Amino acid sequence: MQKHPVICRKVSKIFQQGEVKIPALVDVDLEIPKGDFVCLSGPSGSGKSTLLNLISGLDNPTSGEIELDGQRIDQMNQSSLAEIRLYKIGFVFQSYNLIPVLTAQENVEFVMQLQGIDSKVRANKARHVLKEVGLEGLEKRRPGDLSGGQQQRVAIARAIVSEPSLILADEPTANLDSNTAESLMELLQSMNSEHGITLLFSTHDQLVMSYSKRLIKLHDGRIVSDEKL
Repeated sequence: MQKHPVICRKVSKIFQQGEVKIPALVDVDLEIPKGDFVCLSGPSGSGKSTLLNLISGLDNPTSGEIELDGQRIDQMNQSSLAEIRLYKIGFVFQSYNLIPVLTAQENVEFVMQLQGIDSKVRANKARHVLKEVGLEGLEKRRPGDLSGGQQQRVAIARAIVSEPSLILADEPTANLDSNTAESLMELLQSMNSEHGITLLFSTHDQLVMSYSKRLIKLHDGRIVSDEKL
């Protein structure tokens, strides 16, 4: 296992709108050690979501290098990037992105199914992880029968069940009330400390920042501060 699951070297991203070039990220240098819990903060348009998209391989940098577990993902084709996302990265979205027709357990099993894991193995792992995130007894409920906080816990269970190198979350508490958000952050903090899962979040939420180990502030596409908490 690499000591630094994520390394960015002089990463820039420029979007073109007609004749106008819009720099979303400018010369970003970043190393995230294994087991770190990092929050990206900054105003809207500062480059937080763009950076997450580049690190996940959902978009390509205009220039610079990005490594994930020692592999240069900025040079990969789409099929290789899809494989990286399937095996190396867990995603948690503010809109949960659960499949409405599947139960909580089936949603958690979905990534493992894509990975070709045996049905009994994935069912056992899914039930174990749902219990770990506090959803024992709710395995057969569909997303529409769960609260927002419960849906986000299903999303976290799905993200961690295949033991990825990195979990990325874009504003994970945006749709949650403060009590639910706090219990969710306690859960993620324990996952980070007990399992050594590396977390990289973007957020405006001071609560999320208070649980992180490291706060990186972006402004106009540049890292303006990087402090350990």
